[in-house]
Amino acid sequence: MILTTTETVEDRETVEVLGMVRGNTIRARNVGRDITQGLRNIVGGELKAYTTLLSDSREEALKRMEDAAEELGADAVVNVRFETSGVANGAAELLAYGTAVKLK
Repeated sequence: MILTTTETVEDRETVEVLGMVRGNTIRARNVGRDITQGLRNIVGGELKAYTTLLSDSREEALKRMEDAAEELGADAVVNVRFETSGVANGAAELLAYGTAVKLK
C-alpha cells in the first residue's frame, strides 16, 4: 500500500477514486508519566514519554486508515493528513485520513 501526502502517486496513473478513508485512536495520558514529564518540563528538554505516546498513536491511526483502504481494494491513499483533538481531560484523538485510489 502506498501512502502519500501528495495528490497523486508519482509515475502512476489513478484509474479510480474509491473514497475517503480514515483511521483514529484516542489515547489518555498516564498519571505516572505525567509526574515524570512534569518534572522534565521544569528543567527543560524533550518529553520523551509523550513523544512516544504520540508516535505510537500516529502509527496506529495510519494502520487503521490503511486497513480501511485495503478493504476497499485500494492500491494507495493520497492526500494523507493528520488531525488531533482533545476529547476529555488528559485524552486526545489522533485521526489520519486520505483518499483511497486504484492505480494503473
